[in-house]
Amino acid sequence: MNHTVVGLRRTRLGSASYAAILSLVVLALSGAIGLGLKQPWLFPSLGPTVMLFFESPEQPSSRPRNALVGHGVGLLVGAGCFYALGLQGTPPAPVGGLTPGYLVAGALSVAITTLVLTLIKLPHPPAGATTLIVSLGILVQPIQLLAMAGAIIFVTLAGWGLNLLLIGRQAALTGG
Repeated sequence: MNHTVVGLRRTRLGSASYAAILSLVVLALSGAIGLGLKQPWLFPSLGPTVMLFFESPEQPSSRPRNALVGHGVGLLVGAGCFYALGLQGTPPAPVGGLTPGYLVAGALSVAITTLVLTLIKLPHPPAGATTLIVSLGILVQPIQLLAMAGAIIFVTLAGWGLNLLLIGRQAALTGG
């Protein structure tokens, strides 16, 4: 092997380790807060969010503003679709099965979230998971939605702050 290949592997291993360790730390801390508060501070769409922060901080979808606005839109649209279709009082889709109402709520919430984020030019694909978590009835109680918002804010600030503190990436400084 020549030195270029060895250097590339070290760089990839270093970047991969950085992303993996910081994803572990941030999600473990968010989960610990949730344990302490007995609220859902760890949910599926946080995983891809931290992966974006630490694997690809230079991508537009990794910007803190994109994450905050994206998940915020996802929460609001998911709740709007869930309640507008009268799904309260029914078991969540993963428990009671996918019904026509949940199908419409899920598909419509992702479509509207995508439309809004595309129009305002703040893409954050993990927001599609957030809107499904809500529109499919998995987390819909007001206290759960507040917990999700708190976790999103925490994970975003932690991701931005750790990138800035540890490596000073321009993405952390400029959000882009």
